[in-house]
Amino acid sequence: MISSISGSVKSTSINSLVVEVGGVGLLLQVPIRIAAKMQVGERVSFHTYLIVREDALTLYGFTEIVDRDFFELLLSVTGIGPKVAQSILANSDAASIANAIITSNLKSLEAVPGLGKKGAQRLVLELKDKAAAFASGKSGSDLTISNQVENALQGLGYSNKEAIAMLNQVMKDEKIEGLSVGQVLKLALKSGGK
Repeated sequence: MISSISGSVKSTSINSLVVEVGGVGLLLQVPIRIAAKMQVGERVSFHTYLIVREDALTLYGFTEIVDRDFFELLLSVTGIGPKVAQSILANSDAASIANAIITSNLKSLEAVPGLGKKGAQRLVLELKDKAAAFASGKSGSDLTISNQVENALQGLGYSNKEAIAMLNQVMKDEKIEGLSVGQVLKLALKSGGK
């Protein structure tokens, strides 16, 4: 997995950049709001997400790690692929989209090209609980740990609702900053969601 890249911008288009890294130009798909700000020759650093398909390797780039983590979360929704996920993040950051999901603001979500009414409803249904972490402005590492612990609890047989309740209890009582996934999982299992 290519997690990040740094280099200079060689060329730009509406939603992509070519970033030269060590003499090699990498094509990065980026949200429109990011591509619009970039200048040829500018030094840049991106958090990236690599999509591997049978016929292509596509690298998506984000200036903020929280946007990349949110992109990854969007990909977990049924029917949302990388192009629609990038379209969702085209004009707004992760916190704005997360707030729209939490408040069930379907009108603003339906306005996203490629999402539509049913897609917006599915997005709200599947991500309402998970999006709260992004709306509160948590760091990317806390979000990754939260997602991993939630998935681990579900793997141990807890329902999605139970896993979220256990995780929320830990996050309310403890600071998870600096703790490993295993340590947070132990705390969640001890809390039992109570």
